[in-house]
Amino acid sequence: MRTIKLVIEYDGTAYCGWQVQPHCPSVQARLEQAVADLTGERARVHGASRTDSGVHAMGQVAHFHTASAIPGAQFARALNAHLPRDISVRSSEDAADDFHARFHARAKLYHYLVENARTRPVLDRHRVWWVSWPLDTDALEKAAELLVGTHDFTSLADAGRAGEENVRTVHCATWSRAGRRLTFAIAGNGFLHKMVRCVVGTLLEVGRGARPPEWIAQVLAARDRTAAGPTAPPHGLHLVRVDY
Repeated sequence: MRTIKLVIEYDGTAYCGWQVQPHCPSVQARLEQAVADLTGERARVHGASRTDSGVHAMGQVAHFHTASAIPGAQFARALNAHLPRDISVRSSEDAADDFHARFHARAKLYHYLVENARTRPVLDRHRVWWVSWPLDTDALEKAAELLVGTHDFTSLADAGRAGEENVRTVHCATWSRAGRRLTFAIAGNGFLHKMVRCVVGTLLEVGRGARPPEWIAQVLAARDRTAAGPTAPPHGLHLVRVDY
């Protein structure tokens, strides 16, 4: 059996997330069906990140095992012939037999897009969070700097994770503005369920002036989800890259 590594781009609008779920379309299920249609084999496609419903990806990485003789680099084009228009395999290649897209990942980079304007966006409405009130970019940047390093992120993850191992290392967390568009970039060795969205919703409390930047340190120290801000909606979140 061979191991094939894929880099995948998808618009998550129509899906309940990456992971296969009953009675709900998922990106993983679509890919597994494409593999079956192409090779005649039923294979599990393992993804590096189990993105939530409505979340997008430009650089999701996945792998599967196959006995097919199709050259590794040709799987991308061949699978795309069996995939819907909102999922595309950008590249494919043979990987080491023991390669695992999720467990061997060393870092992930996410972007969260905010449209900061008085009028709502139309063309990008499924890709950005529209925030109509003014946001202070300098305050956002100062608050984001406090996330860098190794911390217990219990306060900034799904409340159902309380009491679990929630320590993660954030390598960088930055904000940039280009006209109406704000981009939050965050990279780390791993992220808890809904962590990036909780981080963004909390940082925007600082950006709108409701809290000072140093409040983020208090949020982290509390280790309590109720100490932080709201969870940002999923459609502004994009998985950009996975590093190995």
